[in-house]
Amino acid sequence: MKLLALDTATEACSVALNLDGEVIERFELTPRRHSRDLLPMVEAILAQAGISLKQLDALAFGRGPGAFTGLRVATAMVQGLAFAVDLPVIPISTLAALAQQGLREYQASRVLSAIDARMGEVYWGAFSESDGLMVPVVSEMVAAPENVIVPSIDKHWFGMGTGWAFRDRMSATVMDCQVEVWPHAKDIALLAAADFKQGRVLPAEQAMPVYLRDKVALKKSER
Repeated sequence: MKLLALDTATEACSVALNLDGEVIERFELTPRRHSRDLLPMVEAILAQAGISLKQLDALAFGRGPGAFTGLRVATAMVQGLAFAVDLPVIPISTLAALAQQGLREYQASRVLSAIDARMGEVYWGAFSESDGLMVPVVSEMVAAPENVIVPSIDKHWFGMGTGWAFRDRMSATVMDCQVEVWPHAKDIALLAAADFKQGRVLPAEQAMPVYLRDKVALKKSER
C-alpha cells in the first residue's frame, strides 16, 4: 500500500508517505504560506521516495476542524491530485490526528484533543486507543472552554493541542497536556491506512472539509 497524506488545517503544513507501513514525513510551521508551500512539499517527498503520483493507491488529508483557509487549501490540493491520476480520497479528522500523535509520542491511550478555534472557543474531541489507533468516544464539537467535559468512562486523560492554552478555563481535567503541538500528516497517514484497508474511501468529488461551526449554525437555524 502506498498512501500520500497532507495537512494544512492549522499553522503547520505537512505531507507524509505511508509505504507499506513505513512512514516518512515533511513538516513545517508555515502560517499563511500553505498555498505556496504545499505542492513543493508533495513533489519533494515523492522524489525522496522515488515514486510518482500514479504509483499511489490513495490520498488522505486532514479534513478539519481547523482554520477555514487552511482546510480549503488541503481539500483543493487533494482533489486536484486525485482527479489527475484517478485516486480515491480518505478524509481524516485533525483532532484524531492529534490524538494519534499523543499515543505515538507520549504513550497516551486516552486523549482530549483541542484546537484553538478563535472567538473564545475550541474545537475538541475525545479519543481512546484500540489496536494501536485512536478512535472517537464522543462527537467532535466546537465550544467555549468551560463546556469541554471529560467523558465519564475514565478519569485518566491527556490533553493535546493549542486549545489547551485555555486549560485554566476548561471544565475538563487532564493528568497533563501538550499545548505547542499541531496535527501531523504522518498520523493522518497511519489512520488513513486503516480506513483504506476497510474500504472507507471516497471519490475525489466527495472530499469535503469539516467546519464544525457550520454544524452549530445549522442546528440553531433548525430550532
